[in-house]
Amino acid sequence: MAQTHEIKAESRKDEGKGASRRLRRAAYVPAVIYGAGQPPQSIQIEHNTILLAAKHEWFFSSVLDLSVDGKVQKVLVRDWQKHPFKQQMMHMDFLRIDEKHAIRVNVPLHFLNQEKSAAAKTSGVVISHNLTEVEISCLPKDLPEFIELDLADLKPGDIIHLSQLKLPKGVEIVALHLGADHDTTVVTANAVKEEVEEAPAAEAAPAAEAKPAAPAKDKK
Repeated sequence: MAQTHEIKAESRKDEGKGASRRLRRAAYVPAVIYGAGQPPQSIQIEHNTILLAAKHEWFFSSVLDLSVDGKVQKVLVRDWQKHPFKQQMMHMDFLRIDEKHAIRVNVPLHFLNQEKSAAAKTSGVVISHNLTEVEISCLPKDLPEFIELDLADLKPGDIIHLSQLKLPKGVEIVALHLGADHDTTVVTANAVKEEVEEAPAAEAAPAAEAKPAAPAKDKK
């Protein structure tokens, strides 16, 4: 089971754009909790708390213990809005979870030992990571913060698909339930063909030599 992390928050009654602007000026992030058959709840979180947590990938892919006025709720980050150019979180949405029901979450992929592989040591081979995260389904207690893919045995020409990922117990990949054509490529190790420069086109044959001019007639 992945470790859970506590985020402290406070309930709020003021809503609307004006109230949200005031919160941001006071270094708070307006947020909402919804789901699990309960009414939505408006909350506020210190901006520094969010800013520090958002630097870790677990913040977006883990079950969080959201402590609102001292009462803990199990949630997932479902949406967030950032300022277009400032390092500022503008708003957040949290989804309550039912620990008895499966959840669908995108979790990051961690690629291990690539530099040790035969593919990485072969000149002219390019290793491509076609996916950096994958959507999984599982009970909240089984949610991993990430999925590891060991590339130590990767050889030139190898292709790794979703179905080849080693998953923790109780975890399923959503796309694989949609059919074999959704077994997406995760990693490829392809040799890059060197482009052979084409020889320059043969120069056009020189124009036929001009005929010598007719001798000028003697003037009488």
